[in-house]
Amino acid sequence: MTTPAVILRPITDSEYPSWMERAAASFAAGVGPARGLTPDEALALAYEQTEQLLPEGPATDRQLIWIAVVDDEPVGSLWISTKSKVPFIYGIEVDHAHRGKGYGRAIMLAGEEECRRLGHTQLDLNVFGDNTTAISLYDSLGYTVISQQMRKDL
Repeated sequence: MTTPAVILRPITDSEYPSWMERAAASFAAGVGPARGLTPDEALALAYEQTEQLLPEGPATDRQLIWIAVVDDEPVGSLWISTKSKVPFIYGIEVDHAHRGKGYGRAIMLAGEEECRRLGHTQLDLNVFGDNTTAISLYDSLGYTVISQQMRKDL
């Protein structure tokens, strides 16, 4: 599959509230089962942590939130923090209507290029163990496991 070209543009203030809702819901869907939380507990945790990381919303220093567009149509988003020596991807999203078309790969590659442009030589992320689609994408892009948390149900 040919990777489609995407352009990353900064999120607007008017786009931020709905993006925040989607970002929190996405994080809650992964963190809830991983930590044994109810859906309500997971969503509360997701909002709490996201608001701590983005106290000034999209204007928060060293937090890059982009909307990925193709022909002026939004197809997803990417959030990278540059607060640490190695930038960290907090969230990547491909809109439901655009999944399976290579946009996840395109968004990741565009984010990597932005980090290179800013002078970074590495990029970190976390992925929940049951997200096999994302794991496959990250593997294919050359990401390697640097830490692994494991659990056994008793």
